[in-house]
Amino acid sequence: MSEVAEASTVTASYAQKVTQDLAVTRSEQERVRAELTRLQDELRQLEESEQVLVKVQVVLADASGSASGQNKKKASVPSARRGKASAAQVKASGKAKSSKAGAKTAAKEAAPAKDGSEETWAALASGYLTVQGEPKSAAEVTAALSEAHPQRKVQATVVRNALEQGVARGLLERSKQGRSVYYTPAATVPASPEPAAAL
Repeated sequence: MSEVAEASTVTASYAQKVTQDLAVTRSEQERVRAELTRLQDELRQLEESEQVLVKVQVVLADASGSASGQNKKKASVPSARRGKASAAQVKASGKAKSSKAGAKTAAKEAAPAKDGSEETWAALASGYLTVQGEPKSAAEVTAALSEAHPQRKVQATVVRNALEQGVARGLLERSKQGRSVYYTPAATVPASPEPAAAL
């Protein structure tokens, strides 16, 4: 009888251990599945980023050729003066208004020029981020530009591509927090030049 009882005890002990091992195995499977899902999401985001960057690279290659031809036809002095006036107005408005109002004013300063040419989305987005001085998502930049430029059709995809173009040119930096992507001005890019003091 003692042998039967001992055998039953051993069997029960093994059964309990198998149950515990099975629970651990299933738990580990769940952990690995979750990690696999996370990695698949990360891979998908990287692939999307690659596609955007490739498009930006193509746009930059096309733009560099067309921009060189346009620069020969247009004088740059009036735009430089407008840039200095905008920088002074942005600085003055920043002292008198809240940061949100200042950002809106700064965005409006980059409104279409009177000669019919318009600021690029990359320039507008970069200017907005420079004034804000803190990370902003593509959606936040799109909303701000849409509010500041109601006369222009603002598309989230266009703004996101413009932001990625800024990253590719070293004007902006991209950072990820969880599944969100934020953009900030590159630390090495100097701010808009202050108007020169009169001598």
